[in-house]
Amino acid sequence: MKIFKNTFLLKGISILSSLLFVILILWNTYIFFQNFKKEERLKMEIFAAAIKEFATNQNLDDNFFIEGKIIESNTNIPTILVDENNEISSWENLDTVKAKNPRYLQKQLELMKNENAPILINFSENKTNKIYYKDSETLNKLTYYPFALILILILFLAVIYLFYNSNKIAESNKLWTGMAKETAHQIGTPLSSLLGWITILKTENVKESYIQEIEKDVDRLNIIANRFSKIGSIPELKNENIVLVANNAFTYLKTRSSKQIDFQFSSSSNTITIKLNKELFGWVIENLIKNAIDAMSGKGQLSFSIKEKTKSIEILVSDSGKGIPKNKFKKIFRPGYTSKARGWGLGLSLSKRIIEDYHNGKIFVKSSEVGNGATFQINLPKAV
Repeated sequence: MKIFKNTFLLKGISILSSLLFVILILWNTYIFFQNFKKEERLKMEIFAAAIKEFATNQNLDDNFFIEGKIIESNTNIPTILVDENNEISSWENLDTVKAKNPRYLQKQLELMKNENAPILINFSENKTNKIYYKDSETLNKLTYYPFALILILILFLAVIYLFYNSNKIAESNKLWTGMAKETAHQIGTPLSSLLGWITILKTENVKESYIQEIEKDVDRLNIIANRFSKIGSIPELKNENIVLVANNAFTYLKTRSSKQIDFQFSSSSNTITIKLNKELFGWVIENLIKNAIDAMSGKGQLSFSIKEKTKSIEILVSDSGKGIPKNKFKKIFRPGYTSKARGWGLGLSLSKRIIEDYHNGKIFVKSSEVGNGATFQINLPKAV
C-alpha cells in the first residue's frame, strides 16, 4: 500500500512539475511579446521623429543623413502616413502591387487603426500628421507561439496520461494473469482428489449414471483449469472440428439450464475443420450462451447456428431476451462493463480477445432490439 501511495505521489509531482514548467515558458513568452511590442512602438516613435526632422531640417549636416538612415531602416513594419486631412500621403512595407489600389490602402489603414494607436507628428498648430502601423511579421508569429506551446502542453499531458494508463493496464493484466494461473494451479489439487473418489465410487456399486455426471463435471473443471492456465500466453491452434467443439459446449449448458428454454442447434455440415484452440473457443461459446440465458431470465428461445462460407465460418447466437440498446453494441465488449448486478464485465471482453487476437476473427452484435432479443455473430477465417 505504501509503494502504491509513493508511486501515485511521484506521478502527481512529475505531472505538476511539467505543468508548472510549461506555464513558466508561457509567462516568459508573454513578457517577451509585450517587451517586443514596446520596442516596435519606440522604433515607430523614433521613425516619426526622423520624418519630422527630415521634413523641416534643410541643412545638410550629419543629423540630416542620420535621420535619412533611420527612415530607411524601417524594412519590416508596415506603416501608412496620413496628412492633416486624414488623406494617405505615403506608405511603407506593404504589397507594392496591391498598394496601387486605393481600396487596399484604405483597408490596411483600418486594420492599423484597430491594431495600434497612431503616432502624431506635429509640424505646426494646424498641421498634424499621423503614422499608423501594424505589428511586424515577427511579432505576429510570436502571437501564435503561446497557442503552439499550449498545444504542446496538451499533447505532452496526453502522452503522460497514455504512458501511465498503459502502465496501469499492464500491471492490471499481470495481476489478472497471475491470479488466473494461480487459480488453475489451486484447482489441480482437488481435481486429483475427485478423480480418486470417482474410482472409489465405482467400486461401491453406485449408480453408473451418477458417476458419469460426476465425471462430466470433473472434466469440466479440468477444462476450466486449462483455460485459466492459458491466460497471458499465446495459445496453440490445432485442426479441430468446430461443429463438435461448439456442440459440446452447447450441450453441456443445455442439460444444466432451465427446461423452459427452447435450445436449437444447427450446422450446414457435421464436420467443419479449422484451426482452433478448443478450450478457449469453447469458453467463448459458453460466455455467449450464458449471457443469452441470463438475458431471457431462464425462459425463451435460444438458437445456435454454424454456416460454412467460401472463405469463412459464420456463427450466430440468438436469444429472445431483453435485447441490447444500439448505443451499447461496442461498449459491452469493454473490460469491466456489465449490466448485471453481480457481474465482473469480463466475459465478452475475454471472448473478443480470444476471437480477434488469437483466432484472427471478428465478434460483434449483429442485431438487437430492446425487448426482442439479440443476435451475436462470430466470423472465423478458414485459414488461420
